[in-house]
Amino acid sequence: METALHWAIVIIVCGSSLLSVYFSYKARRSSDARLRGMNAARMNMSMGVMLIFIALFMMLAYSGSTIKVIIGALFIVLGVFNLFAGLRNNSIYRSMKG
Repeated sequence: METALHWAIVIIVCGSSLLSVYFSYKARRSSDARLRGMNAARMNMSMGVMLIFIALFMMLAYSGSTIKVIIGALFIVLGVFNLFAGLRNNSIYRSMKG
């Protein structure tokens, strides 16, 4: 059970990392400001999910020393911030007339 959970977290981290790279590439190549903003927001959401699951993996896979718990908590806070900033920006750019 524990091994399956670790593999699921690794797959989610890899998938969200690939999505982050994909949306970053699309945001940098887009000439339309609205599409650029939407892709950048999606990149932020993907990075937020990736950071949250990296922190979960760190906390579940290794024995909890104080430094690892602090770093994991920082990753979770940063991931949640990226996720909510991406959701907010995505809703703003979606409501813009294009």
